[in-house]
Amino acid sequence: MLLRTTDPFRDFDRLTGQLLGAGWGTTNRPAVMPMDAWRQGDEFVLEFDLPGVNRESIDIDVERNVVTIKAERVAGNGDWQRLASERTHGQFSRQLVLGDNLDLERIDANYDNGVLRLVVPVAEKAKPRKIEIGGSAPAEGREAIEA
Repeated sequence: MLLRTTDPFRDFDRLTGQLLGAGWGTTNRPAVMPMDAWRQGDEFVLEFDLPGVNRESIDIDVERNVVTIKAERVAGNGDWQRLASERTHGQFSRQLVLGDNLDLERIDANYDNGVLRLVVPVAEKAKPRKIEIGGSAPAEGREAIEA
């Protein structure tokens, strides 16, 4: 159902960026958003942590079987001086390749308390179903043919 696009250097890059003071995402190198995914009955549920992100900055695109989620957390506005910076700011991006057994036409998205929740129904063609067995009924009164 969920195919993970892996980048073996992502954690190393994130750690290096934090150590060098680049703790926010840029257009060229967006920050990663943590995700949980599970199947619940006939639905596939994805939740992404995006605390402090305005709903208006979240963008969800679907192309074929790839879901792309982008968001942005601004550092702040006004006349202020940064004293500490441990929270990630800037652009966040996540791309997921979903299987053909999901109905990507009916994705439901909800953002509440800093968590983006996508619910993707399982496609009708992927749901279990009973198959009727056909065939001809035995003819009544048919005599056995002797060889």
